[in-house]
Amino acid sequence: MADIEKATAADIPRLSQTLARAFYDDPAISWMVPDDERRLRVGPYGFKSWLSKIYLPKDSVFTDPDRKAAALWAPPGKWRMSAGLQLRLTPSVFRIVGLRRLPLIAKGLAMMDKEHPDDRPHWYLAVLGTDPDYQGKGLGSAVMQPVLDRCDADGVGAYLESSKEANIPFYRRHGFEVTGELVLPEGPPIWPMWRDPQAP
Repeated sequence: MADIEKATAADIPRLSQTLARAFYDDPAISWMVPDDERRLRVGPYGFKSWLSKIYLPKDSVFTDPDRKAAALWAPPGKWRMSAGLQLRLTPSVFRIVGLRRLPLIAKGLAMMDKEHPDDRPHWYLAVLGTDPDYQGKGLGSAVMQPVLDRCDADGVGAYLESSKEANIPFYRRHGFEVTGELVLPEGPPIWPMWRDPQAP
């Protein structure tokens, strides 16, 4: 498997395109932006915002040498967005989802936030995506692995929300287990998943 490395600001344009392609048919993203053409247009912009404003500053975005896959992590204690960051993101969110859907999206994100475990330290896998043309080659596993290894070494858990039921077996192979099911308002279900640190 190719060497996995941390992404930098220089990778934002390529990774934004990769993740937009990876999530184009994702039920949760389709719920946020139901119109196919709009989703195609705003997808790269949305992931550019997530990368530049939320996850690259946390120094925990991992990618492959060809920038065809990425894992966006938040370290323990760093997953919750500050009020200031939410304010800075509002124009981007408005541009992506539009005014009419904004209250619905805000309600869904609040539901996810409430479900997120806050009683024990963990790494949060916010986004894992592989360009559709490169899926099935082990890239998703590879870009996720550096943090899973660290979780095991440090004895710390990991958490994610799977927005595709078909992806649950993939995450189970990496030690995650479903902890519930959350139905987004007027939208699809998502599955919170937790991973205990694994013994060597």
